[in-house]
Amino acid sequence: MAFTRKFYIADTHLLHERLLGMQPRPFETIEDHDEAIIERWNSVVAEDDIVYHLGDFAFSLKQNADRVREIFGRLKGHKHLIIGNHDLDKRGNLHPTLASLDWASRPEHALRTRDGGHDVWMAHYAARTWPCSSYGSFHFYGHSHGKLPGAGRSRDVGVDLPDVDFTPRTFSELTKGMIE
Repeated sequence: MAFTRKFYIADTHLLHERLLGMQPRPFETIEDHDEAIIERWNSVVAEDDIVYHLGDFAFSLKQNADRVREIFGRLKGHKHLIIGNHDLDKRGNLHPTLASLDWASRPEHALRTRDGGHDVWMAHYAARTWPCSSYGSFHFYGHSHGKLPGAGRSRDVGVDLPDVDFTPRTFSELTKGMIE
């Protein structure tokens, strides 16, 4: 039986062309951006691994539904979505394109897991307190693109943080220096 690992990532913003001019993303085109994320994702994630995506998976979902499905199919692992603001339609519902993808579980606004013997609370948005935060749990979030520093055992896991580098990361990689 293969060992299953867990990975975390947020804010891939696949197909979000305007983001290239707004965020520090070192890619010439959105095609280069998307292919780099696919390549880096698949270089660390195996087919049986679990990946928690903490929101803002893709952009222009209606216009690019086929491309979103194609990219999703190329990404390895059992993928879980924590819903981000760009994952919703104008009515606040999960966008139909994302809802049609073969997620490993129903997309949620927050999820909780255990990893490395620790409780991990995941949401797209940062929180200053979260379930079991007083008992040593961790909180992973996205949305802020590195502009909102973590507090205590919380941290941004967005692709554009230097230690994430557009690559899904493990709990031990993300909590390095946070655990005594």
